[in-house]
Amino acid sequence: MREDKQLLVITHLSQLITLATGFGSLILPLIIWITQKEKVYQMDEHGKNIINFQLSLIIYFIICIPLILLLGLGLLGFIVLGIISIIFPIINAIKTSNGETPKYPMSIKFIN
Repeated sequence: MREDKQLLVITHLSQLITLATGFGSLILPLIIWITQKEKVYQMDEHGKNIINFQLSLIIYFIICIPLILLLGLGLLGFIVLGIISIIFPIINAIKTSNGETPKYPMSIKFIN
């Protein structure tokens, strides 16, 4: 198993592909995680955190849809989740490059 901080950082930043393509924030990190988890030191841990975060975001976005009818709270939720989905991958990529363990807020543990 090799240590590859750059690939770990890229995996965190790969969540931002949605900003360019409109989709892929779950798919791209999932592909990197599945193909590299046996080869790269700490990839399994980082990949699970990212996938849990992305799945959690999807659920929160779905919850916001009916909340739009309730005083527009869903729109506020969309904005907050959108900001979180951009900021935390960047923060955690920086933490990873500095050798720190990244944490994603509001993540439901789907994959242990």
